[in-house]
Amino acid sequence: MNVRRPVLVAVLLGLVGAVVATVLGFLTFGAQATAAPDHVPVAVATTGTAPPQLRAAAQQLAGQGGDAVEWRVTDAATARELLSDKEVYGVLELSAGPQGLTPTVVVSGAINPQGTQIAQQVLTGAAQGLAGALGQQGVAVSPPQVETLHPSSTAARTAPLAASALLWIGGLVSAIAFGLLVVRQRMMVGPLARATLLVSTTVLTTAVLVGFLRLWDSELVISGEVLGFLALTTLAFASVQGALLRLLRLRAAAILGPLYLIAPAVAGQVPEMLDPTYRTLLWSWTPFRFSTEGLRSLLLGTPDAPDVRTALLVLGGMAAVGLVVMLWPGRANADQAPEPEPAREPALAG
Repeated sequence: MNVRRPVLVAVLLGLVGAVVATVLGFLTFGAQATAAPDHVPVAVATTGTAPPQLRAAAQQLAGQGGDAVEWRVTDAATARELLSDKEVYGVLELSAGPQGLTPTVVVSGAINPQGTQIAQQVLTGAAQGLAGALGQQGVAVSPPQVETLHPSSTAARTAPLAASALLWIGGLVSAIAFGLLVVRQRMMVGPLARATLLVSTTVLTTAVLVGFLRLWDSELVISGEVLGFLALTTLAFASVQGALLRLLRLRAAAILGPLYLIAPAVAGQVPEMLDPTYRTLLWSWTPFRFSTEGLRSLLLGTPDAPDVRTALLVLGGMAAVGLVVMLWPGRANADQAPEPEPAREPALAG
């Protein structure tokens, strides 16, 4: 009995497992292990009637922080607009009154929770440092206060990324199961069957997500905009998955599967916390970040945020391209049975 070949195969398979673990380690846990603040955008604002001393303190504060923080000095109204547009993660408002200086840290629940947490820590520390410096000059400073715009529950902060991941896995399972069934029954499916798959996946998976949102937080407002966004996200994911499976057959699983592990690990972080390599190679294009941030804005009452428009364009483009590939008629007539020879790989063939 020749045992060398099984031994060689076992060694090669062990090597394959090590390579896969290495790649996934770099792409998932590596993004988290190397996270560090890098020019996190925040703002410091003074009121229009602020004394020159206070404005000078704001300018001095903006010169600190090094490469970890990027300050913007502006007025209170403009700073809040920057916060609404998600151009900064938090604002330190400095106002002077009869009781002295009152620093207020302003954050928003509609922004990535990690970015909000970092900004609140940075701005609170800056307010305390400023209070100490001005206190030595005899200026009375009140303890820093925190104001949260669009306050959100734990479920509301968790739901956007969770929804993106669940919508992706729901569409992927449906597409692969459909392909396996087609091969098992030796059927040739046409555009009608593939369109039916997309419609059923979109409707049912979206309904499941709405149920989860209600279960997690009954006070979340599930508006028509939220429903439409969830349906578009499901359609975009499912159509791209189906298109790749139709083109690459089972080999597409080697791309679609790891994305489920890689994308959430990256999309859950703010880009300013990622290593520049991960920011460019992963975060810049992953569809999870568009769906996550767009849904967060819609759920928490900021539908005019720029990331909603960006998400609609990206997801709409994904859906359009995926639909063209999935529904383009194949060489054979729709629903015509193929030759008896069984296929070896599941696919959304046509």
